[in-house]
Amino acid sequence: MTTERKRHILLGLFVVALVLANLIGAKITEFPTPNWLAAPLNVIFFPIIWFFNLILAWTGNDVLSYHFFNQVRVSVGILTVPVMFLITDIVEEVWGRKVTKEFINVGILGMLFLILITFISVKLPAAERFAEMDAAYRSIFTTSIRMAIASILAFYIAQMHDIWAFHFWKDKTKGKFLWLRNNLSTIASQLLDSSIFMFVAFYHPTNFPATLVVKLIIPYYIFKILFALLDTPFCYLGVWWVREDNAKTKNAKIQMNLK
Repeated sequence: MTTERKRHILLGLFVVALVLANLIGAKITEFPTPNWLAAPLNVIFFPIIWFFNLILAWTGNDVLSYHFFNQVRVSVGILTVPVMFLITDIVEEVWGRKVTKEFINVGILGMLFLILITFISVKLPAAERFAEMDAAYRSIFTTSIRMAIASILAFYIAQMHDIWAFHFWKDKTKGKFLWLRNNLSTIASQLLDSSIFMFVAFYHPTNFPATLVVKLIIPYYIFKILFALLDTPFCYLGVWWVREDNAKTKNAKIQMNLK
């Protein structure tokens, strides 16, 4: 498989992950976590939860439980967000900022197309024999303009920051420590993504004040930090997978020259 074809595969996965985040994000899942998994996560993330609890207490919100990971309660859309940041880190490591920005621009166009087609589909009248199902259809696919704007704005700013931060740390580390660059850029960008989306989508001085929005942001961000740490091996694997074809081609050319 050529490097160009691998780039197309990554672009396809990137756009699908972005579309899925908007289609499935309305569902909130909640389930208990096995103690053998929750206990070490609670210990590892204790300093982070303690720090965020200071913020919550300062804003007048109820603090998070230090047994935070005992019960998972989060939007299922979070499953695809780390994939997008992982792919952009792989792409920037291999192809650079220009190609990564092309991925983001294609993603933005995909989101705008999704919003347009969804809006038209919801507005079109349902066939009489399927009228009973139309209410369910509308409840699933209706997206407010404000939520759509929040999603696009958060995605674009966070991804552009991720590109900048990844390149910044790549210069500082002289191209070494991919695990550090991957995590530092993604963790900071995820905070931007969560904060911008929540404030643009929900903030209202009376009904949804800033203190309440902060309380929404922090749990989601903690899960995003966890996913960012977990995807580090996949970042190395992805970079190796993309570069494998180039390495084989170079070795073949060297062997041909030697002959």
